Amino acid sequence: MPRTWGGRGLSLRGWANRAAREYPARLAMTVFAAVITVIWLLLLTPWATASGRGASVVDALFTATSAVCVTGLVVQDTATYWSEFGHVVILVGIKVGGLGVMTLASLLGLAVSRRLGLTQKLLTASETKTERLGEVGALLRTIIITATSIELCISLLLFPRFLALGDQAGTAAWHALFYGVSSFNNAGFVPTEHGLLPFASDWFVLVPIALGVFIGSLGFPVILNVLTNRRRHKHWVRALSLHTKLTVTTSLALLVGGAILIGAMEWTNPATFGGQGFATKILSSIFASVMPRSGGFSSVPVDEMSQETWLVTDALMFVGGGSASTAGGIKVTTFAVMLLAILAEARGDADTEVFGRRIPRDTLRLSIAVVFMGATAVLVSCLALLRLTDLRLSEALFEVISAYATVGLSTGITATLPDGAKYVLCALMFVGRVGVISLLGALALRDRRRIVRFPEERPIIG
Repeated sequence: MPRTWGGRGLSLRGWANRAAREYPARLAMTVFAAVITVIWLLLLTPWATASGRGASVVDALFTATSAVCVTGLVVQDTATYWSEFGHVVILVGIKVGGLGVMTLASLLGLAVSRRLGLTQKLLTASETKTERLGEVGALLRTIIITATSIELCISLLLFPRFLALGDQAGTAAWHALFYGVSSFNNAGFVPTEHGLLPFASDWFVLVPIALGVFIGSLGFPVILNVLTNRRRHKHWVRALSLHTKLTVTTSLALLVGGAILIGAMEWTNPATFGGQGFATKILSSIFASVMPRSGGFSSVPVDEMSQETWLVTDALMFVGGGSASTAGGIKVTTFAVMLLAILAEARGDADTEVFGRRIPRDTLRLSIAVVFMGATAVLVSCLALLRLTDLRLSEALFEVISAYATVGLSTGITATLPDGAKYVLCALMFVGRVGVISLLGALALRDRRRIVRFPEERPIIG
């Protein structure tokens, strides 16, 4: 006899299918939390730590949340505190979190049934922000092939370099693979002691990692759109979707602008760029500008940077990467739409237009909601951290934005936080990865559709 749910004769499988159809965001959030719980329980085992004594509840939960939410904030040094088993568990959490729980569930369903059902399509569409269900199958293939290929390419580029630096073949392969997966998924976890600080002037290590972070931050819809148009169109750049054009151009603009600002402010800082040669300073500037996309790696001590650089990094982290990518933040398309709306208003245009297309008003309303809810989450969490700790505002703000945008950069205070502050950051990382709008949609019963509409009247703005 099939198991019933709530005494209403509805089987557990039927309930899951109904939830997938009616409340995909709520189901995604539930499954995502379940995966974090599994990784957390595995990290609590004695054999997950190098000492064999087992991690504390809060440290294991924080690490699991950071891994699955592909953040990279750590309360214990990844290279020395966790055992080889712990490293594997963390890497699995990164991989699952990067692909997306719903995407992974759809892939498993496709592998078993050899076809993609409506429920799986709805789940994947919710996770990947795909508008047409017919694109989901192609998107799934692109996700698994592209992610694995890029991760392997990064690993193959890093492997000979680690060998040349003195690692044994097995160690070099593991470090290369870990960095490959961590960089493409914008996770920021490092398997080597002292992270990337010893490689601050090593182009053969930093460039592949930076490329992996940047490509991962663009998002799978962008990758799918580029690959599809390159095959089908002679002038494929013109045929790219508006989303792809906005994501790529805005990401490049933020990368260049961030590199110039960070380079200018850190150029003579003896604790960061000051002692480097000209070429290394350029590399460090670009690398430091790529990482706020949600990468979280650092080649120089973040705590030694000027507070002006912290402020620029805060802004870059809050924007984050592309939609349906491994990056967090409000997303670059949201930022672009807001800027375009401001420009249209300044010019007196009734419509917001770019690349020969008009952006719908509901997209602008959604962008405003995303920015407002993101800023609210940062504000509330920052207030909580200031209340629970003795941190300066600049330190608390940097840590909070890094957690919300799932970046992983830190001024070095994460390990010193009290348990209450760690729980606050855990919740913030979860909200940042699931998405504020998805979270609100998961909590809402259903969309409200009004039959009667009130008369229109304009309030005074500004």
